[in-house]
Amino acid sequence: MSTLQLVDVEHWPAVARTPYSPVRAAAARQILRWAVRELPVVVLLPDGRRLGAGGAGAPVMEIVSDSFFHRIGADLKIGFGESYMAGNWRAGRGTDLADLLSVFASRLSHLVPPVLQRFRKLIEQRMPSSEDNDRQGARANIARHYDLSNDLFATFLDSTMTYSSAWFSAPTDGFGELAEAQRRKIDGVLDFAAVRAGSRVLEIGTGWGQLAIQAAERGATITSVTLSAEQRDLARKRIADAGVNATVELRDYRDVQGQYDAVVSVEMIEAVGERYWPTYFATVDRLLAPGGRFGLQSITMPHDRLLATRHAQGWIHKYIFPGGLIPSLTAIDQIAATAGGLEVVERRDLRPDYAHTLWLWRDRFTSRAADVANLGFDAVFRRMWEFYLAYSEAGFRAGYLGVSQLALARKD
Repeated sequence: MSTLQLVDVEHWPAVARTPYSPVRAAAARQILRWAVRELPVVVLLPDGRRLGAGGAGAPVMEIVSDSFFHRIGADLKIGFGESYMAGNWRAGRGTDLADLLSVFASRLSHLVPPVLQRFRKLIEQRMPSSEDNDRQGARANIARHYDLSNDLFATFLDSTMTYSSAWFSAPTDGFGELAEAQRRKIDGVLDFAAVRAGSRVLEIGTGWGQLAIQAAERGATITSVTLSAEQRDLARKRIADAGVNATVELRDYRDVQGQYDAVVSVEMIEAVGERYWPTYFATVDRLLAPGGRFGLQSITMPHDRLLATRHAQGWIHKYIFPGGLIPSLTAIDQIAATAGGLEVVERRDLRPDYAHTLWLWRDRFTSRAADVANLGFDAVFRRMWEFYLAYSEAGFRAGYLGVSQLALARKD
């Protein structure tokens, strides 16, 4: 049976319909051959030929359909993920998907020959204007991801329902220690924001309420804002079940009023959009009382990669986080200072912890595939999320992505 017969054309039009361009497909074959010529990987082509410099035990990529080349020829950044969703390629038997992707992630900026990178802007898709993070757009973008289903996230998150990097005491901790590692991470960002008994705290981006719970347990007065109705409802229930007092509101951070001794935000800045980063930091500055601190946890990328890719739509933007953009530490430093008068006074790196967190999530997600299917998510969706989790894990393992906890205070 062909891949097209397995894909819901109405729901997944770009996955069901393979672009057809023999010229671009031929070019894609040559680019792949050039890209893997020195990589410790084995690529098996549909006709049985092998590419790559990998030997015994190297990760294996099996390309099972020539549609793969038509997809990446049309748009490499989107087509690589779409072709996985369509089943055009897979990790070979005995190869972990993140192990394979980590090889590519380690050379991500060098996979395309320099002479061809000059033409990248001519073929890359631009960020769609419909995903602008104005108030209406931000709510729609957040809903596309976080309002999928609380039950979906519960299939792979731990009991704290925390969807951001944990902070492990040891790299060998398993899923049973994930909840403790998430609480440790939250305590870390609360400490950076100097949250204590009596503190007035604002959280930008509620998640499912665990940070609000832990802040309230410290004796703080906590207000948390989110754009996800699904998250708000479950967060309120979890807060009530925990027996603490915390307020959760469905509100855009730009509309918050008042003064707070601490503002905290965990992996929400990535959804703000580059255009609104100055507004984000200016809002934090407006809301912070004199002497207040801002505790921020952010995924980051190298500044040169941010500058090179910020206007292009990638697979993650199209299918996972519409309207989002990961900042660099340089961008955070510069914009926090100019727009908010804030400077970073403490920093904690959690990059290895995020790779491990994602591995635990993906292992849990794939092992509960039947539960995900019973929630109404089809095979294409499950492959999409498997790829997303492995792709992200590979980025942190290879160092292409980072994540930091930051303490920011007003400049003297």
